[in-house]
Formats: sequence, structure tokens, C-alpha cells
Amino acid sequence: MPEKKLSSFEKYLTLWVFSCIVAGILLGRFASEFALKLDSWSVYQVSIPIAVCLFFMMYPIMVKIDFAEVIQAGKTPKPVLLTLFVNWVIKPFTMYAIATFFLGFLFKNLLPGVEIVKSGQQVELWRSYISGCILLGIAPCTAMVLMWGYLAQGNDGHTLVMVAINSLTMLFFYGPLGGFLLGVNAMPIPWETILFSVLIYVALPLVAGYFSRKVIIEVKGVDWFENKFLHYLTPVSISALLITLVLLFSFKGELIINNPLTILWISVPLFIQTVFIFGLSYGLAKLLNLPYKDAAPSAMIGASNHFEVAIATAAMLFGLSSGAALATVVGVLIEVPVMLGLVAFCRHTCHWFEGCDLNLPHCKPDLVHLRDSVRPIRYQTLNNNS
Repeated sequence: MPEKKLSSFEKYLTLWVFSCIVAGILLGRFASEFALKLDSWSVYQVSIPIAVCLFFMMYPIMVKIDFAEVIQAGKTPKPVLLTLFVNWVIKPFTMYAIATFFLGFLFKNLLPGVEIVKSGQQVELWRSYISGCILLGIAPCTAMVLMWGYLAQGNDGHTLVMVAINSLTMLFFYGPLGGFLLGVNAMPIPWETILFSVLIYVALPLVAGYFSRKVIIEVKGVDWFENKFLHYLTPVSISALLITLVLLFSFKGELIINNPLTILWISVPLFIQTVFIFGLSYGLAKLLNLPYKDAAPSAMIGASNHFEVAIATAAMLFGLSSGAALATVVGVLIEVPVMLGLVAFCRHTCHWFEGCDLNLPHCKPDLVHLRDSVRPIRYQTLNNNS
């Protein structure tokens, strides 16, 4: 497989992302009926327009995966064990602690008011916001992390293995952990949303990618597949990501404009949680001597969230207009910009890990050696001149 290089389109991805966020908010504000109509097209709380975009986002990634790499990845359990440990032993409880500190203590007086939730119970709004954060903390990402791993130039095969295992473990741990942290005796679990989202976001593009790759290579050959087909397919994932952003922010444009400060306060603990979990996973990967291409997706999958499941659970438990539902939506709004920043951090620090072979200046062993050898010479020359 040829070395991945960022196109000019990908180099300015931050600019495109910001532009799409603004465009989405404006669309939701000034064309709210159109945005609401699109948002109403859903099955089991899974938006059909978003699902279409995510398919085109995931398919180009899936079709590039050599399944021999997937089989090999399954034989190295350390990245998978790291992901499971962080996702289910650490992440839910740090989310609870961080959200409680900021929303239940530090920002409590800035979040006044009460609401009547779906059960008929009256609760303070800040408690609802904490509940929404908890639902995000117990729903690890099972789709978008493939995009983050790809942009960070991680091991796509290993990312796929971790996504598959994450999807299975969520079926067993999501309900009990959520019930414990929310204090709900019988927490309803959106089984349909979990299964349908995994089917649409992961299984469908995976099957399409596997068989189309096999057929194209058989008919046109490996050289044509790698140098022609993939070349034209590369912008598709990024374009689908940007369209997804426009849709997501258009669906919530009115909400963002009407609740800017509330969204700001909720975003603080979510941002800190994301960065903390990423840093913890990235650091543990370094201690475990994982190669960069396994360390990056291991950290990404812990930091990102499965927002469809969190939103669906919040709507079922507390109501679609509840504070908990609002908090899960805030998680969606901040995740993409924050994760793109973490992708950039990974790419700039990949040389911290042994065996880094990315096509980046700081990853070249000869350049790194030359840089380290020139510095003392330059320092000595400056001393002699003085």
C-alpha cells in the first residue's frame, strides 16, 4: 500500500470544518423547517441523512483495509485490552467525577432552573446535564473512530478489530454501568439503536468494502486499485465528514443560538474528559511499548463517544427536550473539532513511539539523527564565537 499523504484538501481540514460548522448553524437558524424535516427522517433514533453520509465516510476507509492485517491485529491483544480497560474501568467514572465537579459544583449557580422529566419527576437542570454527560461517558465510539484513526495514519485493521469488540462489549456493559451511575433501577437500553447503528455505520460499509476490494483487484489488478481507484476515492471520506458536520449543526442550529452559555458550561467538562482520556490512553500505550499505528487508534476510541446511543437513551429516559438530551447533543457538537485537534497532536508526536514510519519530516530516522547531532555542534560554535 502506498504511503498515505495528506492532500491539500486534508491539510486545510480545520478551515473546512469551521466553515461547515458555521454553515450548519446558519442553515438551522434561517432554514429551520428544512433542517427539522431532514432531522425527522430517522429509524430507531438513527438519522437517515447522517447514516448515508457516514456510509460514504466509512466505505473508503473499509475498502483500503487488507483483511490479512485484521487477522494479524487479532493476534496482538495489548491494544484491545488497553481499550477495554480505559472504556469500561476508567472512562465512565472519570466522566461522572468531572461532570459532577463542574456542573454540580463549579458552574452550579450558572445553571439555575428545574424541569419535569419523562417520569413526571421534577429535577434540577444541572442534575439533568450531569446525566447526559454520564450517558456519553458510557457509550464508546464504534464508527467515527475509524475516521480519526485513518486521519492519524493508524493501523486501520487494528482499529476495525477494536471497533468490533467495543460494539459487542457495549451490549453487555452499557445498561449495568448506566443504571449504576444514574441511580436508575431499570435503565431502558436502546437495543434497536445500538444494533441498527452498528449495522449501518460499521457492518454495511465493511461488507461493501470487502467485496468491492476483492472484485476490483481480481478484475483490474492491485496496481490499478492502489494508484487509480483509491486516488479518486480519497476525497470522498473527507467530503462526507464535512457534509455530516453541516447536517449535525443544522439540526441543532436554533438550540445553539438560543442556549450559547449553557452549551459553553456543559462543553467544559466534556472537553476536559475527552482530552484526559486521550492523554491517559496515549500515555499507557507508550508505557506498553505499543507502536504508533496501534497507540493512536487506541487513544482515539477511548476519547470519542457513540452519540446516537447516548441521545437515544437520554430521550427514552428523560425526554427529547430534557437537559440530559441537551448535554448529549453538546457532546456531538464539540467532538469533531476536539478529535481533529487530537489527530493533529498524534501526527506531531508519532516519533515518540518506536518504529514510527510515517511519511512526515520528524519521523525520518536520518533527519532526526541529523537534527540531534547538529544541535551540540551549533551550541559549541556559538560558545567559541562568544
